[in-house]
Amino acid sequence: MTTFTTKMLIIGSGPAGLSAAIYGARAGLEPIVVQGLQPGGQLTITTDVENYPGFRDVIQGPWLMQEMQAQAEHVGTRMLWDTITSVDLAGPPFRAVGDGGDVYEGETLVIATGAQAKWLGVAGEQELSGKGVSACATCDGFFYRGKKVVVIGGGNTAVEEALYLTNHSQDVTLIHRRDSLRAEKILQDRLHAHPNIKVLWNKAVERFVGDEKGLTGVALRDTVTGAESVETTHGAFVAIGHAPSTDLFKGQLAVDAGGYLIVEPGTPKTAIPGVFACGDVMDHTYRQAVTAAGTGCMAALDAERFVAERNFEVAQSAAY
Repeated sequence: MTTFTTKMLIIGSGPAGLSAAIYGARAGLEPIVVQGLQPGGQLTITTDVENYPGFRDVIQGPWLMQEMQAQAEHVGTRMLWDTITSVDLAGPPFRAVGDGGDVYEGETLVIATGAQAKWLGVAGEQELSGKGVSACATCDGFFYRGKKVVVIGGGNTAVEEALYLTNHSQDVTLIHRRDSLRAEKILQDRLHAHPNIKVLWNKAVERFVGDEKGLTGVALRDTVTGAESVETTHGAFVAIGHAPSTDLFKGQLAVDAGGYLIVEPGTPKTAIPGVFACGDVMDHTYRQAVTAAGTGCMAALDAERFVAERNFEVAQSAAY
């Protein structure tokens, strides 16, 4: 068992965690990033990225994360591959334990564990992911401009994605397995009033249908009659919610109704001084790589201030 110590411990290595690492390293905090089960976060399973600032042409998600990691390492970040199984936030120092028994201690802790889109778990979903099946309309909707698309779900996320897709498509279909939506009434009113959106009620997705070129349709089953049908489409957006990775922090940090970590409004500060949350683990509204990177920057700047203030207090105490 090895113990690693640092002024800034970061759990998670997506855009939020790596941005925090870059800023933290430049501030002399000698950050350690524990990468977790999916190094690079969700962008490592995203193919075409067209909306990250600074790149005129479409770039690949895995390449972008490799570059972010290389930049973080170049300025002094230490990357460690481990899966954290428990944390103790009674510090500082804050303590995390990996599945192999290694211990990580940080004077500050940046939580950047992200969130994962919930999937249907039906045939063809993963095989056609990135080839017509997506879980993010704002990320991928642009690629379907002028084409027919469907959105699967019945909550706020599904309705918001359907409305957003009308910016790119004049043929948007919302597929819901029940006969009424769970979304807020104002969103439902906007949905039903939009001329380019239709709703298929009582339809459950059985599988995604495609060929070597990608998605061609969605196989459906009527939840009332049992009748089967196929809705042809170029793009399908699964919008049944996200699951933030917050299990490690249950009982130690507050979460909202959706399970996202609660932070002080406008900041990455949690209720525990020295512990910061950034990226999708605390953001259920935007969930974009660029906003995650921004909150990672904020977390590092706040961590730097926390360390400086703590060092000043220690020096003052020693002086007396």
